[in-house]
Amino acid sequence: MAQESLDGWFGDENGESDAAASDGLSDSDGFPERCLSFTVRGPWGHFRRVEGNIVKQTYRIIPRTTVAGLLAAVLGIGRDEYYDLFAPEASAVAIQPVRELRTLNMPMNTLSTADESMASLNSRGNVSVKLPDPSNLRQQHNYEVLVEPAYRVDVALTDDTAYRDLRDHLESGTSHYVPSLGLSEHLAELEYHGENAVEPGPDGSVVDVDSAVPNAVDSVVPSAGTRCQIEESPAFMATDAGGRTTRAFTAYAYNPDAGPLSVRGVDAATVDGRTVVFV
Repeated sequence: MAQESLDGWFGDENGESDAAASDGLSDSDGFPERCLSFTVRGPWGHFRRVEGNIVKQTYRIIPRTTVAGLLAAVLGIGRDEYYDLFAPEASAVAIQPVRELRTLNMPMNTLSTADESMASLNSRGNVSVKLPDPSNLRQQHNYEVLVEPAYRVDVALTDDTAYRDLRDHLESGTSHYVPSLGLSEHLAELEYHGENAVEPGPDGSVVDVDSAVPNAVDSVVPSAGTRCQIEESPAFMATDAGGRTTRAFTAYAYNPDAGPLSVRGVDAATVDGRTVVFV
């Protein structure tokens, strides 16, 4: 977990934090005491990169903001209403690719959703709906999509009610809204692995980390035969007068072959026998 994200997770001299003492969510090591673990997977995924391009590129690691939106869908929380729940002082998330990250370019025919391209249905009634005008010409775009992506996610929340509600949904396999991997067309399934204790990571100046490693671009120790890639993606969102905006980005180091990375000087934790780094 990045140092600036530790507020609210540190315990007091009795091992309790003000934010979560009632339900034991944090300990004196600066990590949550426990977390919920699940794998999200699907046949396709697309997490649109914020920089523009003719080819609509995707992030390889599911962004933290997308994880928050996915879990908000499970909980039934509306758009722009869950950012405080997943704020840095109120949550911790670790993301581990569990399958080789592969992409391909897929051409798709789309209709513009600009105001001038929308058509109103039932405009004289009590309810009016705007949809893309089906008589307009389609536009073809190339989408870079992930092929059979799968990620192991560990998440902790200081909000006791939301934490228990999320645990109940994951245990029962229910969701208020259909989960997806980025685009709504890319449906996802969630496999729950249970509630796990979060323990201190292995000792040593260099540790092998299974998850993607946030904010450690300069700390990766090169190893023969191990690939390492870096990408920066949105981590935290907020609302303002113009809508929603990104509060902060996180630069992840990760192994695209879904293996561990050797990293120096990180605050690693152990969850269910795996070494992960929370952010």
